[in-house]
Amino acid sequence: MQIKTRQFNAVVADTLAAIGTNPLLARLFAARGVMNQSELEISLSGIIPPERLSNNTQMAKLLADAIISNKKILVIGDYDADGATATAVAVKGLRQFCRILASHAQVDFLVPNRFEYGYGLTPEIVQLAYEQAQHPDILVTVDNGIASVDGVLTANQLGMQVLITDHHLPGDTTPAAACIVNPNQHGCDFPSKNLAGVGVMFYVLLALRAELRNRGAFAGKTEPNLTELLDLVALGTVADLVKLDANNRILVEQGLRRIRAGVCSAGITALLQIAGKSPEKVIAQDLGFYVGPRLNAAGRLDDMRIGIACLLAENAADAMQKAETLQALNMERRNIEADMQDSALTTLDAIDVSQQFSISMFNADWHQGVIGILASRLKERYHRPAIVFAEAGDGLLKGSGRSISSLHLRDALDLITKRQPDLIIKFGGHAMAAGLSIKQTDFAVFQKAFETVVRELLTEADLQATIETDGGLQSNEINLATAQLLSKQVWGQGFNQPLFFDSFAVINQRIVGEKHLKLLLQKDQKRFDAIYFNHHDDLPEKIEAVYALEANEYKGLQTVQLQIKHVELIGNNASK
Repeated sequence: MQIKTRQFNAVVADTLAAIGTNPLLARLFAARGVMNQSELEISLSGIIPPERLSNNTQMAKLLADAIISNKKILVIGDYDADGATATAVAVKGLRQFCRILASHAQVDFLVPNRFEYGYGLTPEIVQLAYEQAQHPDILVTVDNGIASVDGVLTANQLGMQVLITDHHLPGDTTPAAACIVNPNQHGCDFPSKNLAGVGVMFYVLLALRAELRNRGAFAGKTEPNLTELLDLVALGTVADLVKLDANNRILVEQGLRRIRAGVCSAGITALLQIAGKSPEKVIAQDLGFYVGPRLNAAGRLDDMRIGIACLLAENAADAMQKAETLQALNMERRNIEADMQDSALTTLDAIDVSQQFSISMFNADWHQGVIGILASRLKERYHRPAIVFAEAGDGLLKGSGRSISSLHLRDALDLITKRQPDLIIKFGGHAMAAGLSIKQTDFAVFQKAFETVVRELLTEADLQATIETDGGLQSNEINLATAQLLSKQVWGQGFNQPLFFDSFAVINQRIVGEKHLKLLLQKDQKRFDAIYFNHHDDLPEKIEAVYALEANEYKGLQTVQLQIKHVELIGNNASK
């Protein structure tokens, strides 16, 4: 493990501090690429205007026409947390417009069962929508659709208009939809390419409100308050691991404020409570670590309709009932994941993984809904791109991959397809995650092709795991006030939670919870409580530690605690 200290622009840090930013925060922000005060904006007025998003105004006109004309609108969702929140935002938002305008337009949703229909607006899902929803007039995709060339063609043939909202990278062919809103589509100059699917749908609703306002539709009426949807936007944005650029940080911050104030959806409140987290103290990481996995469990093991129903629940009792179902599914998911991980590690123990640049694995007993999590665990453990396959029926395998920062996974799969056009049946995704399908008989061929491409695109140095830290803290900075200050900021993907690196004397250590190390550390004659999760081996008297500062609460009393992420023996680490 190599430990690196983030570099930062001292001039920017000094400038931020001079205008009132806490000096430590100024340094942390500068190290994450913040260049000026405007990038620290947290009010909703600071987001990029909706009209900057290509085709957004056009889509708003089409949706306004549909609502006024009492059309039947069906939202086609996706089975992950981003897709679920985007579906809930679309349904709640569009229904709110219909109520205010006394429209008889119908708004409902359909989300594919991943085990029956796979991902996206497939021809099969279009046919299902046509039959079950009794011929909708309009299909609105959320968090999917940009690759659904055949599905859109089928919808057009059946007389249904398709409006695509998505954020995934487009392929070579664009679907023949009536309108596409996607910051990553060809020709879109929207400054932020990092909107999650739920963020794109929120932007569409902002444009729709502006369009109806311009038409005078709200005369004598109360305009819809779209900020009521920001808790869902925050959850989907954090859970989908999109980069938290300045625009996304505003959306997440505003959503967190609604959750803390107790004016969020009953579903999110219930999911937080069932995870043992206090809504009034929620931080961005809580959405990713506690809420997102419970919501995702529905799509992984059962049907995401359960998760969406939880997010759409209109009272606490209904929300809690559905949250309890999601909790049970998540416990089942964790057990399945543990078994899969054990079998994967057993297989890899017989292989010298250090001689490989990639990991591709298949087991007939593995659960299709959990392969993405297993790929993520293997990527983290071995610091190599990992793709895990499960049986998908009809002689096919479904794969889910996760990558390291040095390899753009979708581009790697695209390169394989260019060289061996018949190997990958279909694929999609982005830099850090992707999904694909292959024939079961082609697994060994794919394994070799993937290893070849990854070896071409990476160096051995890329396979060296690193931890980036923000350097050390003065002993007088390691306190509860600093921990609380840090916890109030939005940290996440691409705007990482601060980690620090310092030398400590180990004064005391003991095992708690059978597998965690509780520590008393000393620096400059000051002592600090610390916890090292999932580590039960004794540490030497002196260590260098990578740690996060946290405010630990016990019986209503908050104290500062160091959460240890990695330990080096004194003198063992060459790079700081």
